[in-house]
Amino acid sequence: MLKTLFSLSLVGLLAAPVAAQNPHLIVYQGDKGPGHGKHIVFLAGDHEYRSEESLPALARILAKHYGFKCSVFFTTDPKTGFIEPGSSNMSGLDALKSADLLVVFLRFQDFPDDQMQQIADYLARGGPVVGFRTATHAFQIKRPDAKFLKWDWQNKTEFPGGFGRQILGETWVSHYGTNHKQSSRLLLEQDESAHPILRGVKDVHVQSGGYTANPIEGSHILARGQILDGMTPDSPPAAGKEQMPVAWYRSYKDSSGKSGRVFTTTHGASEDLLNDGFRRMSVNAILWAAGLETSIKPDNDISFVGPFHPSTFAFGEFVKGVKPADMAAWDTPIPK
Repeated sequence: MLKTLFSLSLVGLLAAPVAAQNPHLIVYQGDKGPGHGKHIVFLAGDHEYRSEESLPALARILAKHYGFKCSVFFTTDPKTGFIEPGSSNMSGLDALKSADLLVVFLRFQDFPDDQMQQIADYLARGGPVVGFRTATHAFQIKRPDAKFLKWDWQNKTEFPGGFGRQILGETWVSHYGTNHKQSSRLLLEQDESAHPILRGVKDVHVQSGGYTANPIEGSHILARGQILDGMTPDSPPAAGKEQMPVAWYRSYKDSSGKSGRVFTTTHGASEDLLNDGFRRMSVNAILWAAGLETSIKPDNDISFVGPFHPSTFAFGEFVKGVKPADMAAWDTPIPK
């Protein structure tokens, strides 16, 4: 008995420092649900739309209500360990070796080759991907000798549009709605109404402005954005604005021939998650991408786990002095 207790204590002592050694990472471990036994890796690192708030909030929902193990990585300041959106300082992506799903909310990242290699290896085995907002332009590779230069959002060679276009279905084109002045109503495609991702989804309204998008051939549009002149759901439609694709699914095929499921949305800012319809679509998309579409019910629990009071998204307006570990518990506020 004493030997068993000593062994368990030793395991605990050894396990704690391992978690503490990666300042970029927090892990939410679910214990029951359709996702139990599956591992989702989330990459948060955009400059404007508060992915460092959206992704841990989603991860806690997926872990607590659905049983997933959710590993959330953040870009940080290497000197302080504080979250620094868009810093390109992220390590430990070998976690993708055990991942069943990758969720990306990055912008203009230039990760070291060894970290990019982990993402490439994941895609080479056909791992499914979910991309939010700026993931369409996740990578801006500034090093001319970089191994994954072709992943750059502006790439024009054998991988046009880079990771965004070739994996997610679109790269950055332009804004198509003015942030903080024009919100969007998401109009669901009638032809896709039976798709599991839209199960139970209704009344979708988001705060982030629209993007111009023309998803690559083979993409299936789930929703189009109606630009509104105002920030409330009852705001009038903006005159002369086309309804752009804002959510779609597709599959990519790696050079090895293996294919993986993809869901992409050009929305996902911190405040967008406050809308039940958008949050349900996001949760449904993650379940679908993980191959759990039979577990998608129209009344699945999508309630927040712990306090979630998102910041108003803007460049440089992230909450300062926060480390990933500050959001590691079920009940710690997001943001701190």
